[in-house]
Amino acid sequence: MTDTTALATLQHEDERVRVTRWDFEPGTRTGHHRHAFDYVVVPVVDGTISAFAADGTVTESALRAGVSYARPAGGEHDVVNTGDAWLSFVEIEIKTDDERAPAG
Repeated sequence: MTDTTALATLQHEDERVRVTRWDFEPGTRTGHHRHAFDYVVVPVVDGTISAFAADGTVTESALRAGVSYARPAGGEHDVVNTGDAWLSFVEIEIKTDDERAPAG
């Protein structure tokens, strides 16, 4: 497992959603993780990320400020800022009825 070097800031959590802002200097990463919930990512600035899956697959994505995307639960990866500038996005996790965590 890789260590998290990007800065994760919990902005809000309740029984329905968890909102986390991720800030990445070039080369920093989330660390390998599995998404327990469906989620939406909203980039704050333009940038480039690479998602490294456990099977060795690498997916590079160009992020555009304000252009969101959604993914289902279950994905496993380590996200790295592979660009040459600071990068930030907001991740909104949507909790399901049977997987709701207590508010933080």
